Amino acid sequence: MPALHDLAANSYGGDEAGLICGYLFDTEASEPVRAIDSAQAAAWLGEQGCSNGIASNAYAWLHFNLSHAQAERWLLRHARLSDTFYETLHEGLPSTRIERADDSLIAVINDVHFEFSFEPSDISTLWISVGPRLVVTARTKPLRSVDALRTAVKAGDAPRSSTELLEHLLRAQADVLVKIVRGVTSRIDRIEDELLAGRLDHKRARLGVLRRLLVRLQRLLAPEPAALFRLLQGPPAWMAEPDAQELRGSTEEFSVVLRDMQALQERIKLLQEEIAANVNEDNNRSLFVLTVVTVLALPINILAGLFGMNVGGIPLAEHKHGFWIVVAIVASFTAVAAWAAFRKKR
Repeated sequence: MPALHDLAANSYGGDEAGLICGYLFDTEASEPVRAIDSAQAAAWLGEQGCSNGIASNAYAWLHFNLSHAQAERWLLRHARLSDTFYETLHEGLPSTRIERADDSLIAVINDVHFEFSFEPSDISTLWISVGPRLVVTARTKPLRSVDALRTAVKAGDAPRSSTELLEHLLRAQADVLVKIVRGVTSRIDRIEDELLAGRLDHKRARLGVLRRLLVRLQRLLAPEPAALFRLLQGPPAWMAEPDAQELRGSTEEFSVVLRDMQALQERIKLLQEEIAANVNEDNNRSLFVLTVVTVLALPINILAGLFGMNVGGIPLAEHKHGFWIVVAIVASFTAVAAWAAFRKKR
């Protein structure tokens, strides 16, 4: 069996079976964590099926790339997973949930892409099957939480059981969400500072993107704590009580993160309302200036229209001071109109 880092050269897209990474955990062995490839995983699963002396506390974690054509075929041939897992892969329902299927757990967890750029579209699904001897995770795009767990295992982290591995994954996802919340908070702080400084720029659009991101994350993640609590009311027989308690603890972290997301949404909403109020105030000011200019130009436009009709009887046509008299009349009416307009404004 190769050492833990011997398989690090495998491409992130997976080997010939679509296996991105595989690890065999055995806390009683001299090497508690060992990296395995798809061929070694198939052999180990075959030995498990024959029950030929594999340690009872040993289990494997296999992480697959579903974009690889051979991944699902390999699972069907070697993994002996519940039919519910394969149905979940194809049903197209991304809502987060954890449910029992036969003697295993089937989980659908939403996670952010490895190359996350704070866009609502940067979220994909991770499918998980957890049994007493095998944990299978599968995704179509690189995700941050499962990669954080893979990095921790490569560094020597060896969960004692498959349930503890699931709990570590949930905590890794909570850590990723905490970082997202901190990043969004930092961006909102900068936008608020710019708003207070009077530099409106395009903050409304930027706030809208952040708000849609938080709404999408909360919509996809919110069902998870309740679903997990319901599951833990009747856990599988192979799940130890300490592991169940650890899973309950991981749901509390999700609850805290979801509350922080809700608070950020309210803060973004208030900022959007304040920006909208500032925009309306600027529009009202511009409209007032336009109205005043129109009112001030009204007398001269009326008189110019009257005196420009070229009909007989135009007053002051022969008067030597007629032009200045008309100017005085226009100025007087303009002054009265300006006084009335600004008096109403005040």
